[in-house]
Amino acid sequence: MTDSQIGAFPYPRTCPLQPPKEYSSLRAEQPISKITLASGRTAWLLTRHEHIRQLLASPDVSSNMAHPGYPLHFDIPAEVMEQMRPVMLAMDPPVHTAQRKMVIPEFTVKRVLQLRPRIQEIVDECVTAMLAAEGPVDLVEALALPVPSLAISELLGVPYEDREFFQDCSKKIVSVDTDPQERNQAHQDLQAYFAELITAKEADPGDDLLSRLVLKNRETGTLDHNGLVGMANVLLVGGFETTANMISLGVVGLLENPDQLAKLTADPALAPQAVDELLRYFSIADQVTSRVMTADIEIGGVLIRAGEGVIGLSASGNFDEAVYSDPDRLDIDRGGKHHLAFGHGIHQCIGQNLAKMELEVVFTTLFARIPGLKLAAPVAELSFKDSMGVYGLHKLPVTC
Repeated sequence: MTDSQIGAFPYPRTCPLQPPKEYSSLRAEQPISKITLASGRTAWLLTRHEHIRQLLASPDVSSNMAHPGYPLHFDIPAEVMEQMRPVMLAMDPPVHTAQRKMVIPEFTVKRVLQLRPRIQEIVDECVTAMLAAEGPVDLVEALALPVPSLAISELLGVPYEDREFFQDCSKKIVSVDTDPQERNQAHQDLQAYFAELITAKEADPGDDLLSRLVLKNRETGTLDHNGLVGMANVLLVGGFETTANMISLGVVGLLENPDQLAKLTADPALAPQAVDELLRYFSIADQVTSRVMTADIEIGGVLIRAGEGVIGLSASGNFDEAVYSDPDRLDIDRGGKHHLAFGHGIHQCIGQNLAKMELEVVFTTLFARIPGLKLAAPVAELSFKDSMGVYGLHKLPVTC
């Protein structure tokens, strides 16, 4: 099967609640294949769970987006690439290791548990407002966006009133349909915003994560001012974009599977495994596991050479029949903790404990307080983010 036979990459979802149908065919017939991206660059596509994990655990891969072989989906002008300072997601050891070490203490299970009471307050406030509204409510605006936005803003020490600005910039950056100049401007606007914010915290540190990073950096000298700016950028955008989309998609997934919702509402202690299953099922950041090889490596009997780009499709790996029986079915009893929704290896999502805790609180609270919650429109009529780098919903009308 060739790329021309199955259509141009990326492949569209024919069912909004399932990965593209081509993934199943590729896993069965051509699990490692060569594709051409919209940027004109070629890349190897990995679709099986074991192959993706092997890629992400290999020491012979790089996340450096400036590498000429990196599988960029759209062109970034050379002059813009030179101006862009790399963030943790695009760094390799030992620089990546040093920066990750700085923020790990802020996202441990213990630290996240300390934040849970405040997250509960935020969710309760949002649900109360939903109950007070008349007529259908857009769950994206009422719950999915404000919960992670407020949570990460308070954690980092970012003024919540600026949320519309960074949400707008984030949408432009992750959408594949954004005009290149507009995307570059969004990058620059965020960079300027965080440069001013970090400068203020360097002058007058407060009791927040970014201030603690500033103080810690005075001792270690790990980052310069621009490095702190890049760190703030990736933590803020990464801290709300994915979680917001998982909230809205998770609600749809549970409402469309009433038997699974009934299990969760009957036993809220199932929330952790329900969240893991929803993360597996939707795999919203499907293509963030892009790498470029720094040495020849054999994966699944295929030799991938140094300098070649590789994309591990997490949504395909999370539906791999060799790992998950009946993967098309949402099953909160599955306990699929080995899913790839947070990646794997040294770049595994550093904020996963926070994201999972927020999702647990949202789903248990929402359905406990609004047991009659229903979709106000059929799934087929909902507006999904088909052209975004992170899958989700633009709007989700519900009735309370």
